[in-house]
Amino acid sequence: MAVVLSMRWAGVTPEQYDLVRDAVGWEEAAPTGAELHVAWFDAAGLHVVDVWESEQAFQAFFAERLASAVEKAGIVGEPESEFAPLHRRFVAPGVTGAA
Repeated sequence: MAVVLSMRWAGVTPEQYDLVRDAVGWEEAAPTGAELHVAWFDAAGLHVVDVWESEQAFQAFFAERLASAVEKAGIVGEPESEFAPLHRRFVAPGVTGAA
C-alpha cells in the first residue's frame, strides 16, 4: 500500500537541499518505489511531501543514497517525519517533470 511521507526539517536551506538533490540525482534516476516528491521552504526550513510505494522503499532509499549526501551537505539534526496510508492521489493532466 502506498504511503504519504510528511517531513519537516528545521534549519535546512534551499542551497543544502539543492546540493543533496544534485548529489543523489533522484530526478535523473528515480529511487525504487518513489511516486511523488514536493518540497518547499519557509522561515523554519524544509518541508517535504512524498508518496512512496511503501515506508520500506523510502527507508531503503535513505540508507542507500540519501543519508551520505545529507551529511556531506552539512545538514544537522533529524527531521520530523510521519508516514500515513495514501487514501487518494490525483495528478492534473499534463503535469510532469520537475519545476
